[in-house]
Amino acid sequence: MMRTRPLKVALLGCGVVGSEVARIMTTHADDLAARIGAPVELAGVAVRRPSKVREGIPAELITTDATALVKRGDIDVVVEVIGGIEPARTLITTAFEHGASVVSANKALLAQDGAALHAAAEENDKDLYYEAAVAGAIPLIRPLRESLAGDKVNRVLGIVNGTTNFILDKMDSTGAGYQEALDEATALGYAEADPTADVEGFDAAAKAAILAGMAFHTRVRLDDVYREGMTEVTAADFASAKEMGCTIKLLAICERAQDGGSVTARVHPAMIPLTHPLASVRGAYNAVFVESDAAGQLMFYGPGAGGAPTASAVLGDLVAVCRNRLSGATGPGESAYAALPVSPMGDVVTRYHISLDVADKPGVLAQVATVFAEHGVSIDTVRQQGKDGEASLVVVTHRASDASLSGTVEALRSLDTVRGVASIMRVEGE
Repeated sequence: MMRTRPLKVALLGCGVVGSEVARIMTTHADDLAARIGAPVELAGVAVRRPSKVREGIPAELITTDATALVKRGDIDVVVEVIGGIEPARTLITTAFEHGASVVSANKALLAQDGAALHAAAEENDKDLYYEAAVAGAIPLIRPLRESLAGDKVNRVLGIVNGTTNFILDKMDSTGAGYQEALDEATALGYAEADPTADVEGFDAAAKAAILAGMAFHTRVRLDDVYREGMTEVTAADFASAKEMGCTIKLLAICERAQDGGSVTARVHPAMIPLTHPLASVRGAYNAVFVESDAAGQLMFYGPGAGGAPTASAVLGDLVAVCRNRLSGATGPGESAYAALPVSPMGDVVTRYHISLDVADKPGVLAQVATVFAEHGVSIDTVRQQGKDGEASLVVVTHRASDASLSGTVEALRSLDTVRGVASIMRVEGE
């Protein structure tokens, strides 16, 4: 039997995502009520600009006093889609203290203060759900937190930012330079006027922190994630990648060490073989590849941003949280029992593609090979081209630690025959 008293929802933020959440709550009200077991009612919407016309939302629901809204005491669920650290953090903890569970899409806040927010939710016996914080509409948090809870996840490798994937895809498919591809992404609305958070990897790093914590039952904060942007990727890098049968993606990579004693989380551009499933992810789409002991290899793919896709994830969490409210239960909270240390980037082992500008004369290759050997870095392949006294030398290594590779590069720079290091890129996905 359906309960007649509605569950009341407070919406914090009514921008691209918030307005879609409100629209779906209204247009799908009957279906949502049937799935939950009770009606859901939009009880208030906190905004910064109350004069803006918001179609479908009664004016009496609009307020600029978000604090008063979450303190009302009759609110069952607060949906937070304003983003940023403050006032979102204070509003969420206030909501818990006044009896509401929370659904959030705030990746930056969760990556920075997820442990404290989970503790506040547990202290007040409330839910904190955030499927929409990573990869938009793609179901990813819930599979990691629930479906794979009995398995051991060893690696999460993914494209989790649509803007950067669109730019790199354009560079790959058309031969465009970085700025040209960025300009097109901006014109089409895929890139913000200030794209720094995307192209410098901040957005992906926040998502990597959340994914690593979820996958490895360990608290991983944004500061633990190594981050490298993709603004230095060039058309020449893509030409080199194609010669290797690869393409280039900005990847979020979360790994458990082979001995199981530590984890790493990192975001950086990488060459990836065309045979890998992630290589075929085009445009502004996202995809995440998960490797675990029992389930093996899993891939999650779909639109990773946008109003409607993100709202879909928010509404999925809203249904789950409302069901919990009706049953008097709470869903899974933070799982950080493993408490594994997060290793520094220097410990990460992978393959490398290094392009060197060198003098075109006998003995250069031998000198370069000696430097690699002295630093314990094994060479897989070498390709050399040159004329008129100048040459390029492309070296692809076997797996080596980041620290050993850094030492190698520093030693190479000291050689008289090495004019410069044109590019260094990791090779992943093998």
